[in-house]
Amino acid sequence: MQNPIGELRIIDRIRARTSPSNAVRLGIGDDCAILKPPHGHELLVTTDFSLENRHFRRNWHSPASIGHRTLARGLSDLAAMGAKPLAAFLSLAMPKSIARNPRWLDGFLDGLLALAAAHNVPLAGGDTSQSPADVILADIILIGSAPAGRALRRFGAHPGDLLYCTGTLGGAAAELTALSANPRKFRTATSANEHPHLFPQPRLAVGQALLRRHLATACIDLSDGLSTDLAHLCTASNASAELDLAALPLHPLAATLDDRAQINALLHGGEDYELLFTAAPSTKIPRSIANVPITRIGCILKAQKNKPQMTLLSDNDRFELQPHGWEHFA
Repeated sequence: MQNPIGELRIIDRIRARTSPSNAVRLGIGDDCAILKPPHGHELLVTTDFSLENRHFRRNWHSPASIGHRTLARGLSDLAAMGAKPLAAFLSLAMPKSIARNPRWLDGFLDGLLALAAAHNVPLAGGDTSQSPADVILADIILIGSAPAGRALRRFGAHPGDLLYCTGTLGGAAAELTALSANPRKFRTATSANEHPHLFPQPRLAVGQALLRRHLATACIDLSDGLSTDLAHLCTASNASAELDLAALPLHPLAATLDDRAQINALLHGGEDYELLFTAAPSTKIPRSIANVPITRIGCILKAQKNKPQMTLLSDNDRFELQPHGWEHFA
């Protein structure tokens, strides 16, 4: 059996694979990183835990998928606010069984750093530790920037605004269902287009375009499911919303599900990491931004006492829509 590679060697292994960046004046190797934000911009900070058996499973997800997903979650938060990533910080706790063989770490870094390179995000620091149990814990911190006072927010939607989403919905939930039935089938998956759960794509270019071109009045990423994230947006904006079920763009994987499962994946399936945004009715929204389709799916209404916060239009009937997406403490 191989000996544990040790914390210093783990850090050296990670540092050897990082790239320099103009935004990072000092990266891995000192007590702190030093960042240089662009003039006239504010810093945006987001952090996300990825916990084994809660967000991923070693017998379901490849190391590359786990690394990719760890970073994608934070990048999607920056995308929702129209931010440009400046740097990432990774804290990783691993059991001894992983430290004895660096192949898992190398695969994890393959996935994380490939996505980081695609979006020019330098890994500027973090921490490593031995996990107190036989589970992996990964915490990602993302630092981004946006012009001062201009970051997209969840509030800002007004009655009369139209509701849009990027890409397609339900694919991540559909693939997770297939993954749970046959994990071995997906162990060698690498294509993001075909594997929305294993390799989700954060919509950074779209978010930045929405901010730069003054298109969106409010924005949120679809990480917890459409019903739950739309409720967050409505609450922040003190508004209500109506969704048109027939307009929701269905991912091809979700199209293979039965009707009930399709609707559940569309409305409540999480981890699509698409953007949900509102725009004034006078604003011309293109059919695609950065080669990502944009679909109008509903509208924003005035909040009324004793009226549903969200309604669903289906076959010319209206139904109350309750948030039934991801719940962290369910």
